[in-house]
Amino acid sequence: MQHNCMNIHIRYSLMNTAVQAPFDWSLIRSFLAVLDQGSLLGAARRLKTSQPTLGRHIAELENQWGVVLFERTGRGLVPTATALQLAESARAMEAGALQLSRTLTGTQSQTTGTVRITASVPVAVQLLPPILARMRLALPDIQVELVSSNQVSNLLRREADIAVRMVRPEQGTLVAKKIGSVGVGAYAHRSYLARRSPIRQPTDLLQHELIGNDADPSILRGFQALGYPVTREAFALRTDDFIAQWQAVRAGLGIGFVADYMAATDPDVLPVLAGLLPVPALPMWLAVHREIRTNRRIRAVYDFLADALPPALGGS
Repeated sequence: MQHNCMNIHIRYSLMNTAVQAPFDWSLIRSFLAVLDQGSLLGAARRLKTSQPTLGRHIAELENQWGVVLFERTGRGLVPTATALQLAESARAMEAGALQLSRTLTGTQSQTTGTVRITASVPVAVQLLPPILARMRLALPDIQVELVSSNQVSNLLRREADIAVRMVRPEQGTLVAKKIGSVGVGAYAHRSYLARRSPIRQPTDLLQHELIGNDADPSILRGFQALGYPVTREAFALRTDDFIAQWQAVRAGLGIGFVADYMAATDPDVLPVLAGLLPVPALPMWLAVHREIRTNRRIRAVYDFLADALPPALGGS
C-alpha cells in the first residue's frame, strides 16, 4: 500500500514539474543509464556522451524534483530509496517513448495507405487516369484520393498531400518541381473546318465561331496581347469548364483553345494556325509538403508522378 502511494506521489510530482517548467525527456534517459551502470563513466559510455553532461543531467533532475537520487561513494553512485521508487515510473516513460518512436518510424517508412492528390479538372480527367492505372500496378498498397478542382488547394492545411498545378506555390515550406510545360493551341473538329471558310491568319479567327471562358479573362487578354480588341461577344460559347469547352470543340461547335495533350486524344480534332498563333505554354508544377523527406508513401507517389507526367505532356 505504501509502495503504491509512493508511486502515485512520484507521478503527480512529475506531472506537476512538467506543468510548471519545460521538461527535457532526455534527462530520464540519463537517469536510467546512471541507475543501470552505477557510475557516470559507465553511463557516459553507454549513451556515448561525457561524464560532465550526465552529471549536469542528474543535478538538474534532483533540483527539479527536490530529491536526492544518488549517494556519491568511493565505489560509484548508489541510488537512494527515492531513486529506486522513481525508476518504475521512469522506465514506463522510456518504454512509451520507444514505442512512440517505433510507431512513428513504421508510419513514415511504410509505403501503404492513402495519398491525396489535387489537380486541375483537365489534368485530373484526361492526363492522370492512365498514369494512376500504371501506378496502381507499381504501388498496389497505396490508395489515391483524387481532388479534381481548378481551385488551388492549400497543402499547408493538408487539404492534399500532392498538388499538380500550373502555378508555382509561393509557400516556403513546400517543395515545388517544374515537371514540364503544357502546350496550348487553337483546335477545331474536322467537320467544323469542312463547312467553314479557310483560316490562314490570326485575324481570320474573328470571322469564326469561338469557344472561350466566361469569368476567366485569360483568352481575351491573349487576343488583346496580339493587338486584337476582342470582347466577350466574340465567343459563341463561354464556359469556365475546360471539359465542356473540349467537348464543344469535339462536337463541331467552333474553335477552342485546348491543351495539346487533350487534343492528341481525338484524331478528328485538328490544329488551327499551327505555328502562326503564339499561344504561350503553361508550366506544370508538382508541389508537395516538406514531409516528403520522411514519408516514404508520399515520396513514392511523388517520384512516380514526376517520372510519368513529363512524357504524357510530350516532354522528356
